Formats: sequence, C-alpha cells, structure tokens
Amino acid sequence: MPLEWPRTLRHLFSSVQVTHELTNMAGRGTEEVKTNDVTGRYGFGEVGFTVDVGRPGVGASLGEVEKIAKALAQVGVEFEPLNPLTSLMIDRKTGELQEVVLKERVLSCIIECKTSLDKVPFVLDALNNVAKHIETVFSVGCICRVNPDGTIPIKGILDNIGVSYRPNGKTNIGLGKPSRT
Repeated sequence: MPLEWPRTLRHLFSSVQVTHELTNMAGRGTEEVKTNDVTGRYGFGEVGFTVDVGRPGVGASLGEVEKIAKALAQVGVEFEPLNPLTSLMIDRKTGELQEVVLKERVLSCIIECKTSLDKVPFVLDALNNVAKHIETVFSVGCICRVNPDGTIPIKGILDNIGVSYRPNGKTNIGLGKPSRT
C-alpha cells in the first residue's frame, strides 16, 4: 500500500536516493560545502551550519527537528532555501514547520543555515541549550571559506569559546565558476 502525505516524509528523509517532491532533490540536505566553488552559497565572512538530526540510528520526530530549527531562528540564521526541510517550514524567520508533519519520524534530516561570523558563538550556544530539551541526537558541521592568506576564519572563534573541532574535512580548491555570490 503506498504511503500518503505526510507519512511519505518518512521515506523521503530516510533514503539519500529518493527525490523530494517539493525540492526535486534527493537526500536529507543539499550538497552544501561540497560544491561551494560553483554555488557560491557561502561567501567570505559567512559561516554555514549543518545540523544532522537523528543520526546514527536514533531517528527523530519532525517536532524535535522543529525545536532545533526554532532555536536557530531565534539567533537570526538564514535557512537554506534548497534544503528539503526548509520546504516544510511555514515561516523561515521562526523555523516553524507545518503542523501536519510534526509527529512524523524520520531516520535523519539535515537543517542547513548560514549566518555571519560574529553570530557563531550564539548559534552554538542555542544548539547547546536546545540539546537539553530534545529526545534525539544531532551533530554539527561548520562551513566557511578559507581566507586568501590561507587562514581559517572560524578556527579562532571556536578556540576562543572552547569548542573542540576536527580540522580535517572537505576542502574545496575553487576550480569551479560560481553561479551565485
């Protein structure tokens, strides 16, 4: 028996090979930093965040995901418009999701947003606080462009607020031509 809306979301967010009907993209999020040299999604002075909710193997209700999105919205982040979760928001300024989807459970989904470098401590503080009030797990990725002199802008910020991080990650060497800035 085929699944009906909103239960179809369980399948859409649980398989990276299924195309979302609202975004026409597959997976739980977008290609984010992996294609920044072409998309120009993250500029100098900006930091992107990926909040991978429900992994590994715990899952999450979209109601729990909404709590995280609302906490991020209060800091003033900009949610990625091409992200499938963003397409479920009724208000990108508040992070509020459609009420009909809140009880749906997914294997995982990725909240994607960006903000300015000066708001990084506030974003991480909001995530730390909301973690105490949800019944799932999440991991956080930070995305920024390396400065022309080779320094990593977010490194000093994370060091100053005592956040440990793994400096190894994806490095885009900028061979593509940005389609947006």
